[in-house]
Amino acid sequence: MAILPDAATFRRLVDGSSSGLFPAAGRLLLGGLAVPYGLAVLARNAAYDHGLLRSVAAGVPVVSVGNLTLGGTGKTPIVAWIAARMRAAGRRPAIVSRGYAARPGETSDEAAELAVLLPDVMHQADRDRPAAAARAVARGADVVVLDDGFQHRRLARDLDIVAIDATDPFGCDLLFPRGLLREPVAGLARAGVVVLTRADAVDEDRRRQIRATVERACGAPPPAWAEAVHRPARLRRFSGPTLPLADLRGQRVFAAAGIGNPAAFRRTLGTLGPSIAGCRWFADHHAYADQDLEEVAAAGRDAGCDLIVTTLKDLVKIRCDELAGLPVVALEIALEMISGGDDIGAAIDRAIAGDVGVHR
Repeated sequence: MAILPDAATFRRLVDGSSSGLFPAAGRLLLGGLAVPYGLAVLARNAAYDHGLLRSVAAGVPVVSVGNLTLGGTGKTPIVAWIAARMRAAGRRPAIVSRGYAARPGETSDEAAELAVLLPDVMHQADRDRPAAAARAVARGADVVVLDDGFQHRRLARDLDIVAIDATDPFGCDLLFPRGLLREPVAGLARAGVVVLTRADAVDEDRRRQIRATVERACGAPPPAWAEAVHRPARLRRFSGPTLPLADLRGQRVFAAAGIGNPAAFRRTLGTLGPSIAGCRWFADHHAYADQDLEEVAAAGRDAGCDLIVTTLKDLVKIRCDELAGLPVVALEIALEMISGGDDIGAAIDRAIAGDVGVHR
C-alpha cells in the first residue's frame, strides 16, 4: 500500500490547493521536516564553500546544467542544445548524469532520450559523477556537460547554468519537503547563467519580477540571463520516420506521460489542434509495467481516441509504435532562445577556453 502521494497530489499539497484538515496537518508536518533538510543543505554548501569538502576536477572543461527546484523545468532540451552547439563547433562533448531511476543494466530515461536527439554524443551515467567524467575523458571527450549538476558539487565545474521554469520559478518559495526548492534561492549566487524556460507562458512583467528576484539572490555581478521557449518540433514514433505536427490537427488524442510538469505538456499539446479526450499522468521517471500500458490503451479506446501522445522521455521506455491498435507518438520538443542566446553562448565559450572568471 502506497504511503507517499504521487507527484500531482504532492504538488497540490505543498502549493496549498488541497484544503481540509488532513492536508493542513500534512503541510505542518512537512514544514517541520524541511528544517533539518534545510540545515543539512546549508551545512553541505558551507563545507564546499570553505574547502572542508573538495570538488574533483575532470581534467577538461565542465559545464553544469541544473535546477533550483524539483520537477520538470525543461532542462533536458538545454542540455541537448549545449551539447549540439559544442559538437557543431568541433568539440567532443560527453554528457555525464546520475542515471536517475535507471533499472540495473539499463540507461536512464533522460540518457535514452538524449541518445535519440544526439546519437553522436557520448553519454556516461553513474551515481559517481567524477568517475563517469573520468571514463568520458578516457574515451576521448574534451568537454563535459554535467546534467542535473547544480547541487552535485563533488565534480568541479567551470560554469553553472541553472534552468528556472517561468510557471513555477521558486517551488512555492519553500524548501523541500514543504515546498519544491532543492536549496534556498540564495544558492543562485553560484550560477554563471540563468535560463528562464517556458518564458512565453508568463507576461513581461512577471519575467521582470523573476529576473529581479534572481539578481537579488545572486548579488554582483549578476549572472548572464537568457529566456527560452520549448517549441514542438515533430512527432516521433519508436520506429519508422518522424511525422509532421500537422498530423495532430483534428485528431482525438489521449495524453500519457511520467514527467515533472505534466500541465506544461498538456498546454503545449493543446496548441497543436487535437482534441484531448483524456490524460493519464505518472510520477516523473516512471518505470512502465505492462499493466500501466494496458490501462492507458484501455482509457484511450474508451475515450474513442485516434492515437496516444506521450513525451520522448516516455517513448524510449514504452518502446512500441502502438498499444492495443492505437498508434503511439511522442511530441519532440526543441529549445529556442528568444533572448540572451548570444550571452549564454559566450559564457559557454569562455568556460571551455578556461576563463577562470566564469566560475562563481
